[in-house]
Amino acid sequence: MDVHVFRVPTDGPDGVEEDATLRWEATTAVLVRVHAAGRCGLGWTYGDGPAVAGFAASLLAPAVRGGDARAPAALWHRMNAAVRNAGRSGAGAMALSAVDIALWDLRARLLDVPLFRALPAVHDGVPVYGSGGFTNYSTGRLTEQLAGWADEGVPRVKLKIARDPARDAERLTAVRAAIGPDTELFVDANGGLGRREARRWAVRLADEWDVRWFEEPVGSEDPEGLRQVRAARPPGQEVAAGEYGNVLGDFTALLDAGAVDCLQADLTRCGGVTGLLRVAGLCAARGVDLSAHCAPAVSAHGFCAVERLRHLEWFHDHVRIEALLFDGVPRPEGGVLRPPRDRPGLGLEVRWSDAEPYRVHGRRPG
Repeated sequence: MDVHVFRVPTDGPDGVEEDATLRWEATTAVLVRVHAAGRCGLGWTYGDGPAVAGFAASLLAPAVRGGDARAPAALWHRMNAAVRNAGRSGAGAMALSAVDIALWDLRARLLDVPLFRALPAVHDGVPVYGSGGFTNYSTGRLTEQLAGWADEGVPRVKLKIARDPARDAERLTAVRAAIGPDTELFVDANGGLGRREARRWAVRLADEWDVRWFEEPVGSEDPEGLRQVRAARPPGQEVAAGEYGNVLGDFTALLDAGAVDCLQADLTRCGGVTGLLRVAGLCAARGVDLSAHCAPAVSAHGFCAVERLRHLEWFHDHVRIEALLFDGVPRPEGGVLRPPRDRPGLGLEVRWSDAEPYRVHGRRPG
């Protein structure tokens, strides 16, 4: 196994992007490659580079070495045991996710089939929603970005709110005017509101701007707060959360609390493809839809195997980074992202020359 870390600066105003609870100047991608029988599988996650790379190299590489490349789920259990004492959440979950994705990519390449064909796929594509709309965007850039997705045939778009609630009414009004009445409007508060404030905003968002999706009005660590917002939201609006879930208990806590109308999962955080299939089973059992959080080039494959599939977040930062790092990334057509059918595995190859200027860990192969 070899591990590589790339830190890609944002293209936000003055090199910064913001949501309600975080400011960042770059996004870090941790890329893992696994090898067997002359083939190489790729996997990645987004997180703290040194921490995730350390987990992958020191704990996970020994756990999978010599294992059966045709049995990623069995190797997932080996890795899950290996990180028990070091921590199964956070960096441990991200590292495990990256390696698991690489193992599934390798398996599909050995079978010479696209990754989604190596899974129990029930779909051949994933509907998307455009996502960006950072809180420090000018009104012009905000409306241009979201209206641009709508013009490309993406029927739903999302912006960030709640860093400065006093400005949000103006931003929402501008966006609704730019995208027109027929494009669904989503918002993400990134856990930036209190329970009472979030309940008030739920009603206002629906009444004034026809907002259909209210993501993390309060933090995912507050299932009871999410439940209260959900109880107060108007008909036609949904409360969503789950993107920070790492282990199965994170998702059962949200479902058991009745905290969400639609659950979210991030394939690069929740245990990779194997972890996603476990979460998908929970959703099927509870009759709750599952939405994909980001990482579109791999989520396009993995979420084809989600029975209760809702949609996938076509996230500005990850779209940029995956197009930089890989050849073969798919693009949405008619609001749907379909995984490549004519190449094995994920259908991706690393663009080493383009990625090299952003390297902060590892060595270029060869």
